[in-house]
Amino acid sequence: MSASPPEPVSSGAAASVPEAAGGAIEGSELDQAVSRVEHELGRLFARIRVSWREAAVTVHPDLQPLGYQVLTSIATGKATSAGAIIERLQTDKSAVSRQVRQLEELGLVESVPDPDDRRARLLVATELAQERVSIARARYEGRIGERLRTWSAADLEHFVELLGALGR
Repeated sequence: MSASPPEPVSSGAAASVPEAAGGAIEGSELDQAVSRVEHELGRLFARIRVSWREAAVTVHPDLQPLGYQVLTSIATGKATSAGAIIERLQTDKSAVSRQVRQLEELGLVESVPDPDDRRARLLVATELAQERVSIARARYEGRIGERLRTWSAADLEHFVELLGALGR
């Protein structure tokens, strides 16, 4: 059975309310459900921040969580310039600049000439960074995988659909 993701609902808008197993959720019941979702999302985001902090320390004891996010963006090739990192992480230029500078000082990132544009520079993760990020990611993925492997494939697929709908 393939459930289509629910439409996003703005607070108090009962017109596009997704149906629950027993029928439509209305009024204060909907408000309570939205409140519970917001509470659980807050708990999840707090846990993610703790995981980033733990991962950062795994890579280097002086590394901050934002530095870890910058490093993983570089190491995965999803952002290899300061501008791309700023866009990907939705943070300001000075914060990214400080983190990149620290990553270079720690021997985790190098700035190399862009082969397509000699005026530009690309950021690349060093071998040391790749090794340490792999260790940090394996720990995190092991913990989350342990939890998710207790769910059915159908529940996981539904969760992916709901997350996708929420993120739109």
